[in-house]
Amino acid sequence: MDAQKLFRISSTVTEARVYPREIAKRALHHNAAAVILAHNHPTGHAEPSESDIVLTRELCRALALLDVIVLDHMIVGRTTVYGFLEHGKM
Repeated sequence: MDAQKLFRISSTVTEARVYPREIAKRALHHNAAAVILAHNHPTGHAEPSESDIVLTRELCRALALLDVIVLDHMIVGRTTVYGFLEHGKM
């Protein structure tokens, strides 16, 4: 098991750019069979945005082509954490 910080993102309050290919590249570099994704929301709210939902779907599809399973995608807010798996969105 390994934890990797892939991006330090300078973003706007409402959007940050994530590149699925970079996540896939790192997963393959570590010969990962599965990954857990996580990011924070600068607003402090852990609820996923529409772009978070779309990104998660895209990452699951892209990584599945490489036989890498996305176990969960977690969003860290100020006082709560939202897990896509827990909410049936995986």
